[in-house]
Amino acid sequence: MRKILVVGAGQAGLQLALGLQSRGYEVTVMSQRTPDEIRHGRVTSTQVMFDRALQHERDAGLHCWEDKAPVIEGLGVSVAAADPATGTAPDFPARAVDWLGSLRGFAQSVDQRVKMAGWMELFAARGGQLVIHGAAVSDLDFFAGRYDLVLVAAGKGELVSMFARDGARSPYDRPQRALSVAYVHGLLPRTDAPDVEAVRCNLVPGVGELFVIPCLTVSGRCDILFWEGLPGGPLDVFQGVNDPGEHLSLVLELMERHVPWEYARAVRVELTDGQSTLAGRYAPTVRHPVGWLPGGGAALGVADVVVANDPVTGQGSNSASKCAACYLEAIVERGDLPFDEAWMRRTFDRYWAQARHVTRWTNTMLAPPPAHVRTLLGAGMRHQPVADRIANGFDDPADFEDFFYEPEAAERYLASVAGGAAPE
Repeated sequence: MRKILVVGAGQAGLQLALGLQSRGYEVTVMSQRTPDEIRHGRVTSTQVMFDRALQHERDAGLHCWEDKAPVIEGLGVSVAAADPATGTAPDFPARAVDWLGSLRGFAQSVDQRVKMAGWMELFAARGGQLVIHGAAVSDLDFFAGRYDLVLVAAGKGELVSMFARDGARSPYDRPQRALSVAYVHGLLPRTDAPDVEAVRCNLVPGVGELFVIPCLTVSGRCDILFWEGLPGGPLDVFQGVNDPGEHLSLVLELMERHVPWEYARAVRVELTDGQSTLAGRYAPTVRHPVGWLPGGGAALGVADVVVANDPVTGQGSNSASKCAACYLEAIVERGDLPFDEAWMRRTFDRYWAQARHVTRWTNTMLAPPPAHVRTLLGAGMRHQPVADRIANGFDDPADFEDFFYEPEAAERYLASVAGGAAPE
């Protein structure tokens, strides 16, 4: 029986560990925290998973909360009207763009405190070895000779330093957004579509973005209020704010100023619990997949260890799920052959064939949108197929290659829609 060590107990690490376990591998998972510490700790993410990523969980029998989490059937985009003189949205702006696209397959968001604690307990109940220990490089050096494969799925801390930055695939060397998260109860439905659960993407030119995500948390159904602000701009005010109540007050103040249409339904919200706020920032980075240990052993980086995109396109958990499924398939196909460096690089390349689309799209959305992208977003109000196609790009980012990046391709696509031709 082949022995595999998975370091990290997030979406990718646990999905991969449970998948390997179900196929007869002897799997050890190392986590810094116990399931109870995760369940009762601070929120860690703003996850929303779309159909293709959710299908990987269904295939593995890990869709444990599908009948409890909100069923998200739409994705809406609103763009605040910019001041022609400054190019930025004024205080109390109107909406220049507002539409709701329909998802072909539903999306869902489950607080990772709920999911990861549950998956860890499931892994242990099935006989997996769960080690509660904050792993350092020296630990992995010790374990490397005792396992057939070491997988590093812990995207923060010392272990990430094992994996060198890939400068050719990493155009940014510093954070592009200041992030702020609050999980709340009491958000009212949108009056324009009160019966549709939807992710709402609010773009404020020159300022940042607010995302509103229906979610299942430790205390039941909730909504995530997630600000992404340009560093140094009006949204970059959360550093050093440690009081959750103060954090929420700032979130709401910024909503009232920059997205009043969302603030109107948030006037009575309250935090879901005392650990439901989060703030931070990081530089989007692609890293080389093989990490070398002092003793000469190698480890394979997983998910955001090697491809860490900004969450502006909501792809973190989706990419993690897809990476876990890709790696699982490659490991099983390898049989009894060694997991050598060449295999590790090929396995990452197999994942990168999907991940490159996410990285390109995310990096594009971090920059000021060019004229043709603004035109595409505006066309979503006039043509429902355009709104639907952009919305479903969150599920399949590869589709953006055909119409989103180049002005000529966007023009051809919009002409086909306006002319009544069926869009690709």
